Amino acid sequence: MEYFLEVLINGILTGGLYGVTAIGLTLIFGVIKVINFAHGTYLMIAMYAAYGVCVGFGMDPYLSMILIVPFSFAVGYVSQVVFVTPCLKAEKDVREPVSVLLLTAGLWIFVNNLFLMLFGANFRSLQTPYSGAVFEIGNMMISRTLLYAFCFSVLTTALLTVFLKKTNMGRAIRAVGQDREAAGLMGINIFKVYNVAFGIGIATLGVAGAIIIPMFYVHPFAGDVYDMRDFVIVVLGGLGSVPGALLGGIIVGVVESFAGEYLNMSWAAGIIYIIFLLTLFLRPQGIFGFEKDS
Repeated sequence: MEYFLEVLINGILTGGLYGVTAIGLTLIFGVIKVINFAHGTYLMIAMYAAYGVCVGFGMDPYLSMILIVPFSFAVGYVSQVVFVTPCLKAEKDVREPVSVLLLTAGLWIFVNNLFLMLFGANFRSLQTPYSGAVFEIGNMMISRTLLYAFCFSVLTTALLTVFLKKTNMGRAIRAVGQDREAAGLMGINIFKVYNVAFGIGIATLGVAGAIIIPMFYVHPFAGDVYDMRDFVIVVLGGLGSVPGALLGGIIVGVVESFAGEYLNMSWAAGIIYIIFLLTLFLRPQGIFGFEKDS
């Protein structure tokens, strides 16, 4: 029984980590209605930035969020203004612009290979006093870094949810996500909201990057590991649902944990994609999403 609980708890904690990597993706889609294929690339940039701050200034990875989150927001904001907005304006009468998909796919390929040229293919790791440490509860062993990551994931989800519901900008973001034409008629600056929403979406990857580096290697393709998983999580949780992304991540984490322990890790991806396809077929709005009124 203890072994079962250990697998379950580690799956939930891992799922929290997955969830925080997907929050920004679902927010950006929910507001701008485009899929950001460069999402993993922005995560990789945040990981390198966090690694550089920790090595260069001797900062703790979690403390580095003070610098990495604003940096990631700035990167996202500038990317939206310089790259995405011109595409959206060129296709302003198109409900779901295709050019942004091509743009973000191009950014993904270009930036990943740019980092490969600049930093090489070397895998970098950051050792901290708690790297590899565990909490022992009876015969169960719970990873400290995973527990810390889960706490930051829940905190990030809660803060972002409160921001979206309680602040003027948050309400504007939700309004644009629900009906951008009506929001524009009410005097909301649509493109300003897009800029902020994209910035916040990438800022959440600043949190993810800082909590990942004590556990995993940093390299130019580190973000790609999470890309496909994040798309699955977003669909499971409901497109545009921030809490749904966390819950979807937990589902994926638990499935992976049990599949890895009781079957074979190679089965995990297959089971997850079966759940993904069933969700698309039976509940396309996502497990935790809401069907729009017709």
